Amino acid sequence: MNPEHERMVAALLAETRANGGLAPVDLERFWHDQKRAIEAPFSPSIPQVPLGAICSAECVYDELGVPEDHWRYQNDEAWRLQLNRAYNDKSEKIVGKRLLNEQPADPARQYPKFKLLHDIFEAKNVWHGNSWWLQEAATNEDELKALLDRVDARLANLKAFVLPPEWEAETARLKALGMPPQRYRAQRGPCTFATSLYGPERLLLLMYDNEALAVRLRDTILRAMLGLAQVLDDAAGYGPGEEPRGFYFLDDNCTLFSPPLYELFGYPILKAVFERFSPGPDDMRGQHSDSAMGHLLPLLGKLNLTTVNFGPTLTVREIREHCPRAVICGQLAPFTYSRNEEANMVREFLRDFDQARDKRGLVFATAGSVNNGSRLTGMRLLMAAIQRYGRYDA
Repeated sequence: MNPEHERMVAALLAETRANGGLAPVDLERFWHDQKRAIEAPFSPSIPQVPLGAICSAECVYDELGVPEDHWRYQNDEAWRLQLNRAYNDKSEKIVGKRLLNEQPADPARQYPKFKLLHDIFEAKNVWHGNSWWLQEAATNEDELKALLDRVDARLANLKAFVLPPEWEAETARLKALGMPPQRYRAQRGPCTFATSLYGPERLLLLMYDNEALAVRLRDTILRAMLGLAQVLDDAAGYGPGEEPRGFYFLDDNCTLFSPPLYELFGYPILKAVFERFSPGPDDMRGQHSDSAMGHLLPLLGKLNLTTVNFGPTLTVREIREHCPRAVICGQLAPFTYSRNEEANMVREFLRDFDQARDKRGLVFATAGSVNNGSRLTGMRLLMAAIQRYGRYDA
């Protein structure tokens, strides 16, 4: 342990206990400085490290003493807004902001549902265990070949498959109301998508046993992604050069791939998508993988990523070595936060700030999701740690 860090941790926690469990922080000043910091994490003029570990809707249950029911939260609007208001009453007092949306949805301002990548590949999203899970669409090579044949047929007329008949009229109506057009600039990453589609073991073995078919699957996923984005861009009426820039992947299962297998399967998809949608040096080229995927850092580094959220087994120093221009959203272990391990929360901040201080570009966030159990008092403690120990202008 770092003795100086331990002294800093002890001092902050002692003041927190003396203040009835509320960490000492100037809330108005924190949020003023946060606004500047979060807009440009690499800027030499920002006053402090920006905070990314903001409590989310995942956190309402433990905070309010309510049993977890994500299905009801998603589908019972009156109940969701009731919880959000009660949560915001607490968050306003503890962290100085109302964090969750309290406004009911307006059906007249909603776009019609359209098909996504998993629909193109006939994979069903099923609710199970308080989450959505993508189901397999093929279980052997013959089924996979037949599936890819059907996908090829869909790609020949993708617009008719993706968009409902009322899309054009609804888009014109909603744009007149000031609603932004729908776009496709984020996706479950190629490794996670393909292992869900075909099964993790089957996909990995396929790359050894039938590389040609694995490559066909890879290339079909890429063509479908590019095609889906083009359909929505065309429907939005973007002219040449007006299309939105940037793309973000969420690819936890890339950890299952050795570097050679990732270079065969995942890397070419990211490279082609970024070349298409993120050609500029400052365009978003993002990857979330909250798994132990450090073995892939050298390959991911070749993609010139500009924002990353990687698993807690990686350090800021390791990530920065391979992703020099990326904003690093991390590296607080999610369960350190959700178990309210106050001393470790401050220790992990001090560790990460020490590794990021010289080059900046750190948003102190969970290395993965913010999970239920993460408390508003814990978020306030992180705010206090940043304000006291994480200032660049000190």
